[in-house]
Amino acid sequence: MSDATKVSVALGARSYAIHCGASFAALPATLAPLVRGRRCAVITNTTVQPLYGAPVQAALIAAGATPHLLVMPDGEQHKTMATAERVLEQMAAAALDRGSLVVALGGGVVGDIAGFVAGVFMRGIEFVQIPTTLLAMVDSSVGGKTGVNLAAGKNLVGVFHQPRCVYINWSTLQTLPAREFWAGYAEVIKYGMIADADLFARLERETPALLRAITAAAPTIPNVVGSIIECCCAIKARVVAADERENGLRAILNYGHTFGHAIEQLTGYGTYAHGEAVARGMHAAALLACELGLCPQALVQRQRALLEAAGLPVRFPALEPDQVMAAFQHDKKTSAGSVRFVLPRAIGQVELVNDPPVAALRAALRAAQA
Repeated sequence: MSDATKVSVALGARSYAIHCGASFAALPATLAPLVRGRRCAVITNTTVQPLYGAPVQAALIAAGATPHLLVMPDGEQHKTMATAERVLEQMAAAALDRGSLVVALGGGVVGDIAGFVAGVFMRGIEFVQIPTTLLAMVDSSVGGKTGVNLAAGKNLVGVFHQPRCVYINWSTLQTLPAREFWAGYAEVIKYGMIADADLFARLERETPALLRAITAAAPTIPNVVGSIIECCCAIKARVVAADERENGLRAILNYGHTFGHAIEQLTGYGTYAHGEAVARGMHAAALLACELGLCPQALVQRQRALLEAAGLPVRFPALEPDQVMAAFQHDKKTSAGSVRFVLPRAIGQVELVNDPPVAALRAALRAAQA
């Protein structure tokens, strides 16, 4: 896959391209029409900055921009209003204005914070996403959902704010810890489950070889990863184009997340990687679907086998069921007290179920914790 590969997100005047490739070579030319003559806040974290801060700043300068580097701490526990406020103060101190632009360089936390501050600074300025983790590449960098966490729940404060473009250099995955790669892979498996049975079957074939390559003494990122990322982005682009603000179809992207967000909230953000919580949530969601008669046991086992082949956890933590049930009420997808779950009917097909019977929910939780 070359740097010229593009996936379009069709949103009328807010349309943009996802550029997929294996280097930063095309970054200056890609960004020049967006950033030339503008001041840019490059928001990154303490892990990513030493790795990719310099080449991205150099690309921005080559594109005619004036970059200002803003470095935040690494980790989900820093995705807070306090962090957002510090970044906003730094943006003001750097004399950014309504004509300035934000560049998000990092994983999902950086992208969410950067997109959020871009959406509220001066009542909204433009931004671009340069994701450096698998999870951000296939999921959080695309679609314009931004947010920060509250003690009451995950992503409860945020805005819809679409990027002007997304630039994916999947060679950055070479420096990603294996645990974070596989956490992102949970979201890849999610796309197969919700929308693409062929992708799911492909992952069943490819995952063992990927696991060997990434866990080898000298780890490598096979080229197949690039085409898998492109496939996931194409699925998300179609869903977002059909339902930008999650009034219907886009909710399917939350498969595994209602359970997963409860895990993150109750165990403390950072105990589990987001994808690890989602993997557990996907297994619990499949068990709930089976309990409700929506899908066969064979689907539960097939999904579990793929998650485990990727080294992902499936057992739900030993949390008090009443606390889990209460956490569902704080999920941002809950409306008027009605809790919505995305549940599978078949590989590649899911449906939205509101307020499943409490007895079925508790049975699924017991099975997921067993």
